[in-house]
Amino acid sequence: MMNLSTHRYAVPVVCAVVALGGTIGVIELADAATESDGLAALDPQFTANVVSNRTPVLTALARGFTFVGNGPVLVTLLLIASLLLWRWTHSLRAPALLLFAMAGSTALTAGVKALVARKRPGITFVLGPVEDSFAFPSGHTLNSTVFFITLAGLVWVGLRSFGPRTALAVAALLMSIGIGLSRIYLGHHWATDVLAGWTVAITWLALVCLVAYISRSSDSVRAEDPLRG
Repeated sequence: MMNLSTHRYAVPVVCAVVALGGTIGVIELADAATESDGLAALDPQFTANVVSNRTPVLTALARGFTFVGNGPVLVTLLLIASLLLWRWTHSLRAPALLLFAMAGSTALTAGVKALVARKRPGITFVLGPVEDSFAFPSGHTLNSTVFFITLAGLVWVGLRSFGPRTALAVAALLMSIGIGLSRIYLGHHWATDVLAGWTVAITWLALVCLVAYISRSSDSVRAEDPLRG
């Protein structure tokens, strides 16, 4: 059985391994996107296949998911969620962690886009307004994934029943997947842009989880030892 000491280091080790693996994955995807080889070489044909199978129902669904992933909408949801978390927990810890996660996500989106500087799919693929920002990674995918999974995690720890916890996790994953796929469907991103968005998000979420774990452990130590802090 896992003893207390082993359990104490399990979460940091897992977070570190996930972050390292995610970083390697992002570098590989960025290299492929820059050189147009590897998975990125499949992007044009994959996008063409997706575009050729558009339907009115799927288009409406994709536009709905993309709307939720828009920056102004996410900011609004972030403010509402932060307020509700504060009122629910009577603490600033949860909203602060959510704000921290989203600040890092936004910075990573801008930074990686500038470094890779990949162009978006051509106008023939785009359904809706044409965007002129860089494509890699998909900001909609990255930021929405970080937001919904972080929020789900913060609410999840306050729930006790298996059913609500499962529903919450599934809902967060569906939002992440739906928003990511909508970006390919609408022609705003290549598939590897979206895959990179998910990969960067997972990498960052592992680090956010590590920060949350360390800060909570530190507070527990202070609570147990009145001479600390």
